[in-house]
Amino acid sequence: MSYGASLPDSYRRAAIYAGRVLKGEKPANLPVMEPTKYDLVINMKTAKVLGLTIPEQLLAVADDVIE
Repeated sequence: MSYGASLPDSYRRAAIYAGRVLKGEKPANLPVMEPTKYDLVINMKTAKVLGLTIPEQLLAVADDVIE
């Protein structure tokens, strides 16, 4: 199970930073942007190997379930 920042959202934010730098802003003057979207990914194959039972409620809210 993993809960972390969304990679597509992180790439989008990096592109925004690059665009601002290319337009002439100084990198030192740019604010630090924290992630706003997080993804919950559950690997059921690994859970079964470890003998873990994942509750259905948790599977329902997961962004991605790896079979």
